[in-house]
Amino acid sequence: MAVRPFRKNNINATGDKMANKKQYWRDNIRLLWILLGLWTFVSFFVSIIFADGLNEVRIGGFRLGFWFAQQGAIYFYVVLIFVYIWLMDKLDARYEVDEESLHRRHEEN
Repeated sequence: MAVRPFRKNNINATGDKMANKKQYWRDNIRLLWILLGLWTFVSFFVSIIFADGLNEVRIGGFRLGFWFAQQGAIYFYVVLIFVYIWLMDKLDARYEVDEESLHRRHEEN
């Protein structure tokens, strides 16, 4: 099951721009908290607390706990950046604040 950090029908049907801005910001903050939670889980639980259990497995001669604390977490953070970009692009498009929507509105005016 996919994690949905924001609700599907979250745009105010009345067109109230201020309410849409507040909801956009709430959805943005919710997304940030979810991603920060994942980052914290990987940083503290996987890399530190679960290190003894992970050390039973070896990759390239190194214990997995050491490898994950030194390298794996960095790979996870890079992937997390791309996930954030992808989710924010979807959120921007949902609220029509993406580059295409803004360019289209600018041409209409």
